[in-house]
Parts: sequence; structure tokens; C-alpha cells
Amino acid sequence: MLIELLTQVAVVTVLLFAVFVPVCIGRRRLRATRLEWRRRVRQAAPVSSVVVVVLLVNRITRQRLPELSWALDWNLTPTFYAIEGEAVLWFQTFASQTLTQFFSFVYIFGYVFILIFPVIAYFALSDTRPLRELLSAYALNYLIGLLLYLLVIAYGPRNVMPTAIDTMLYDFRPQYQYLTRQVNHNTNVFPSLHTSLSATIAIFAYRTRREYPIWFVVAVPLAASIAVSTMYLGIHWAIDVVAGVGLAAVTVVAAERLVGRWSLAEDFGIEIDEYAARTRRLVETIVPIDASSATGTDDYDEDDETCVESADSRTD
Repeated sequence: MLIELLTQVAVVTVLLFAVFVPVCIGRRRLRATRLEWRRRVRQAAPVSSVVVVVLLVNRITRQRLPELSWALDWNLTPTFYAIEGEAVLWFQTFASQTLTQFFSFVYIFGYVFILIFPVIAYFALSDTRPLRELLSAYALNYLIGLLLYLLVIAYGPRNVMPTAIDTMLYDFRPQYQYLTRQVNHNTNVFPSLHTSLSATIAIFAYRTRREYPIWFVVAVPLAASIAVSTMYLGIHWAIDVVAGVGLAAVTVVAAERLVGRWSLAEDFGIEIDEYAARTRRLVETIVPIDASSATGTDDYDEDDETCVESADSRTD
């Protein structure tokens, strides 16, 4: 069942890419990317490696999170319920089959699409800084989110009020339970990473609206829909969503300050490729001189031989 669901998500995501990549990115940038992709990969490789490590740590650690969280025993579920009460039920007063289908779609498929698409879009930019900042923000979201999931035990509305809240996502598509169980636990709802990552992408879409005006128009409503879907489907409290937006703002600012902190290009005005080429040329010119000085009079011997050969040719 899980393989079938993952295949379904992959197919839908690829279809969305087929539509939005040419529309939002454009053929000109795609052609330029084919020529410059090696340089861009080199520049983005360090932060990409960090993201991979963070995701692996996140994957391994989450298996033991409930056990560790209960050892700390900081359960904020009663606090959240005392603050919000049944306010989240307001979203379900608008429930309809059409809305349930829409919010279920954006929660599963829209979320995967909005996570991956900007990575492709920013890779298509000649300046890799937006890509590196986005990937850094992703890593920070997951790291801080993992830490908060460890510290805070919080059940979502559908677990606290099972008789009052309809589990619309699973009622609409029961098989989605197999997918959501792979990435989260019932006690990990604060903050909403669906919201934080979507809001992060919306902020980046706003900052790059000149480069990608169509993506900005797509990303912001989609990110908002994902945030609303978490409450409409009874998965998150409004507090989780607000915390997710706050986490997004913090990670975007932190990523902006971190990226380029140790960059030759941005700290000292030195282009890395140009610097490497210059260093290589310098080494190539110095090495023969050092070799010559180490061998004594080899150059003079060669010159003498050249002179003798020239004299012989004149005699002939």
C-alpha cells in the first residue's frame, strides 16, 4: 500500500512539474542551466550535503521521539486546549465534499510539490544564493522542528476531540494513514512543519517575485491553503500554525545570515572558479622555476647545447 501511495504522489508531482516548470521557469533559464549546471552544483553542494544529513538524522531520530518525549513528560496538550478550546471546529463548519477533496489534495500532493519546485526553480537561476538560502532554511526548519517535537508532547484536535472533529483526510482517503504515519507521530503537532516549510517557501517566493512572478502568484495561495488544510482536516491547532509561521520567519532570517558567511565570493569579492584558475596558473609558472633552481645549471647546459647547434648549422 505504501509503495502504491508513493508512486501516486510521484506521478502527480511529475505532472505538476510538467505544467509549471515551463510556465514559471521558462525555456531560456532551462537552456542556460544546461550550460552552467556543473558550476551551480559545486556551489550548492555543501549546503545540499547538510540538508541530506539533517533529513537522515530526522528520519532516524523520529523513530524514538515519542519514547524520549514521554521521558521528559512536557505535555502541552491541555494548555493548547485551554487556550483554543474548540475554535478549530469553526473550519469544519464550512465542510463540503469539494473542500475536503481540495484540502486533502493540497495537504498531500500540494505539499510535496511546493517543497521540491522552488529547489528546481532556484537551481535555474545563475545566482545560486537563493537556492543555498532556501536549502539552509529547510535544514533549520527540520532541526528546530525536531527539537521542539522532542521537548513538547502535543496531540492534535482530532485526537483530543475525536467525537467532535471529523477525521476528514482519512475518511476521504483511508489509505493516506499509511503515508502520514511514516513522517509523523500523533504527539508531534507543535509546530506545524507543513505550515513552517510552506510559509518559508512563500517568503522566498515573495523575495524572488521579480525573477519568478508567476511562481509568486502560485506559491503564496498554495502555502496558505496548506496551512488552512492542517486545521480544516483536524490535524493541527491554530497555535501550531502560528508557531509554524514564526519558525519560517526565524529560519529565513537565519539562512540569510548564514549563507555566504565563509564564502570567498561574498566575503572578499573573489569568484571561486576564477580564484581556482588563477591559483592553478600561478602554480604552473612557479613549479618549473623551483625545479630549475633545484637542479643547478641545467638551463645553462641546455642553452649551451642550443648555441653549439646554432654554430654547427652556420658552419654547414
